[in-house]
Amino acid sequence: MSEAFETVDVAVIGAGPAGLAAAEVASGAGAKVMVFEAKPSPARKFLMAGKSGLNLTKDEGIEALLSAVNCPEVEPALRAFASSDVRDWAEELGEPLFTGSSGRVFPKSMKGSPLLRRWLARLRDREVELRTRWQWRGWDAGALTFETPAGIRRIAPRAAVLALGGASWSRLGSDAAWVPWCERQGIGVAPFRPANMGFDVAWSDPFRERYSGEPVKPVTLCVGSRTVRGEFVISASGIEGSAVYAVSAALRDALESGVADLRLDLMPGQSEEAIARKLSRPRGKASLSNHLRKSLGLGGVRAGLLRELVYPLPEHPGELAARIKSLALKVEDPRPIDEAISVAGGVAWESVDDRFMVKAMPGTFVAGEMMDWEAPTGGYLLTTCLATGRWAGRSAVDYLRQGS
Repeated sequence: MSEAFETVDVAVIGAGPAGLAAAEVASGAGAKVMVFEAKPSPARKFLMAGKSGLNLTKDEGIEALLSAVNCPEVEPALRAFASSDVRDWAEELGEPLFTGSSGRVFPKSMKGSPLLRRWLARLRDREVELRTRWQWRGWDAGALTFETPAGIRRIAPRAAVLALGGASWSRLGSDAAWVPWCERQGIGVAPFRPANMGFDVAWSDPFRERYSGEPVKPVTLCVGSRTVRGEFVISASGIEGSAVYAVSAALRDALESGVADLRLDLMPGQSEEAIARKLSRPRGKASLSNHLRKSLGLGGVRAGLLRELVYPLPEHPGELAARIKSLALKVEDPRPIDEAISVAGGVAWESVDDRFMVKAMPGTFVAGEMMDWEAPTGGYLLTTCLATGRWAGRSAVDYLRQGS
């Protein structure tokens, strides 16, 4: 049997970046805030991202940020908390930053844990109460119901922010268990799809055994009008890595439509004509593989890819140059959603207003990856989670003050 309701100004469910950002803004405005987290500790996906450097944001103008996220519904939140604001926020918490050559912004510590400790300390100073191992189980008679180590508990907040994450990395807390509870309340949810993920490729056994784990660089990937220069990694099952993630949305959508054409430029920066001229030089008794290495510097995994995907290799310099500059790579399926860095899909925009308040449930707001937007890696994901969390937190406070 449930205990009596506890009351609070703002209940935030989910202690990831969006939820903590909502709690920070709401508590900073004077609201009494409780944050509820199903896992034993907060921000587990944030800390996992921090293991590879914690790319906080990207040092660029607001229009570039809006173009990368490409979701009109989150534009007001991004304009209110753009990349420059993310940098100011982190530095105010006492975390020194640096900007890499690509414009990506990182903590100098290259970790997420120091920033998180300072963030949580700020929330404690504002008397935000964090309750871990509280698993949300939907609504009961208008109250939020939780399964806790001490049994079922119910909270009756004046306003609530749901920041429950998407459907990837379920072991870190984003398991989409909330979907049926929201749907029962009339909240539309667009189906989740993987985003920023790898893809399966039917490698030959010799290629897989020799090159699995090898980075391919420099290289340009092209899917339709989407072209990205960078690097990716050969995996046992296919391809993954930053350049793949940058084209993953376009490639996923193309696969769903039944027409997916992924092209690799193995020698970006050199024209097809220049490559053909170099290949036209006499090679004497050298094998074609040695000729590629000596005349073009094309060896290792890039040469391996060429041999894997084109057999036999054309002897004519012009034909071979054309393959090097536009190498077709057939991908099969995206990797499973639980392996994806992020997701597309989530709470449908027609179910919320421009404050991110659920139309069917006044006083209930949503934020972060549980909303129907997607963004590439490179700081855009974290920036948007922070921005939407802050927007929802501010909206919750405004709701309490205005009564609607």
